[in-house]
Amino acid sequence: MKRLVSSGVCALVVLGLAACSSDVAEDTDAAPTKDATPAGPWEWDDADGETVTLDEVPTRIIAHSGAAAALMSYGIRPIGIYADESVKTDPNLQGLDLDGIEILGEEWGSIDVAKASTLNPDLIVADWWPAEKAHSGLEEGVKEKSKDLAKLADVVGAPQGGSIMALTEGYEKLAESLGADIESSQGAKDRAAFEAARDEFSALMEEKEISALAVSPASDLLYVANPEFAPELLDFAEWGLGVIEPDAVDKDFPYWENLSWENADKYQPDVVLIDGRTFDDSVKTAEDQPTWTSIRAAQEGQVIEWPAFWLHTYRDYAEALEKLTDDLSDVDVTVGD
Repeated sequence: MKRLVSSGVCALVVLGLAACSSDVAEDTDAAPTKDATPAGPWEWDDADGETVTLDEVPTRIIAHSGAAAALMSYGIRPIGIYADESVKTDPNLQGLDLDGIEILGEEWGSIDVAKASTLNPDLIVADWWPAEKAHSGLEEGVKEKSKDLAKLADVVGAPQGGSIMALTEGYEKLAESLGADIESSQGAKDRAAFEAARDEFSALMEEKEISALAVSPASDLLYVANPEFAPELLDFAEWGLGVIEPDAVDKDFPYWENLSWENADKYQPDVVLIDGRTFDDSVKTAEDQPTWTSIRAAQEGQVIEWPAFWLHTYRDYAEALEKLTDDLSDVDVTVGD
């Protein structure tokens, strides 16, 4: 089960988070690189604890969509991309020029390894998921043939789980090792926009003490997010949002506490954050449950979108924070009392 995307909750296919600002540049794949690839050898200490050493700096890179977006913001253009959904709707790839890049998969758990092998990659780049101890696309539950991707080249990536900041900085470091001119990149410009958005978010949190419960509603259960494995929630908490930590997470899949709808009112936040990957459908699913409004925030309509498990670039993070700050500005902080 992939963070409620695969297995019994396949309806949570990733949807794009609408852009909310024109201040952040759109052509994040246009960042310049250095004139020449650095001389080898190349070494990378990966998030999985392994050190990868190659005789030459890799240039033929296949990447998962989120990692691809991050690398492209620094001018590192992969030769192949695999995604968890259509590249036309994958939020990480919106606004990027994919012309000439081979698309190797548009469904979670399904990668065309035969086509990938024809690209002769010298590196695979994908997030590392600590809870599952696997890189994106190679987790438990994917098609067995998809796992053969790891036989084509070494797999590296920044870690999911601790912080989106750590994730973005990890890809910045990786891009630099691959020859990116970080200071002149679009990613550097986007970071300035992100920092401004973060400061506005933090200022609002100082003004208003808001408690929030992050959830993903399904017809059978209300999944309550465990911030320990939701890096954006950890960032929001660090910047002042009172993210509620569930006290009975699933031991086998610690991303969530699985609440029966009869117990939907276990936690009483000021605002409910709903998994943005299928926000509209999830709201409808929740509203079909008689006990949904036993959560006072839901009764009062204090339900907003949570950009869950997809942010990888400063551009997208800036836009998400601007939207979240705007949505939280009207929250009544007495609802959860």
